[in-house]
Amino acid sequence: MANGDRPHGAGRLITGVAWAVLLLGLWLWGRGVTDVNLSSPTTGDAAAVGRPLGVELPAAHKPVKAAKPQRIDVSALSIQAPVVARGLDGGGAIDPPPYDQAGVVGWYGQGAQPGEKGTSLFVGHVDTETRPAVFYHLSEAKPGDSVRVVRDDGSVAEFTVDDVQVFSREAFDPHEAYGPHHSDRAELRLITCGGTFDKASRTYTANVVVSAYLSGISEAPKKAS
Repeated sequence: MANGDRPHGAGRLITGVAWAVLLLGLWLWGRGVTDVNLSSPTTGDAAAVGRPLGVELPAAHKPVKAAKPQRIDVSALSIQAPVVARGLDGGGAIDPPPYDQAGVVGWYGQGAQPGEKGTSLFVGHVDTETRPAVFYHLSEAKPGDSVRVVRDDGSVAEFTVDDVQVFSREAFDPHEAYGPHHSDRAELRLITCGGTFDKASRTYTANVVVSAYLSGISEAPKKAS
């Protein structure tokens, strides 16, 4: 959360050690980590919403032809934002959108495109030094929430959240964070920082990772002429 007492630069998404574990996760993810069981009990190092009884999740939709994301909409969390492709920065980590674009979501453009087989990665700031940012409410996501991604072919890839976890820096497990639930599905991850802000290391103490899978595909609504 935003805090005026933070030193300059304290609002960064994932910095220092946290960026390093993100990079390690990408390294393993890019080498085909598959069929990881994300429903196992967690410890104090990783808090999970899990899959509460009574929440019925829709069947997975088969992967579709690749198309680049343009916008993302998570209505349950009041997230409606444009998406921009991002690469790696000089340190080898995903380069998030700049702070003057704190309302924009970054997509790892060298990875899977949302809707195709594989796991597509989206990152966003949780806050800046002065205000909440695009993923400020991400930690409130729950299994069953809908994530809609407008793609550049005019379609909307509809994903269903099936797992929400908060990983501490020390216990970050890239297999759990980035490994697909099922290797034959189209999945995505929404990632931001969480926990508390550590002034000594100038980083947040945890990462929030929301997992979802493709559950539908539709045409984007046409704009009124």
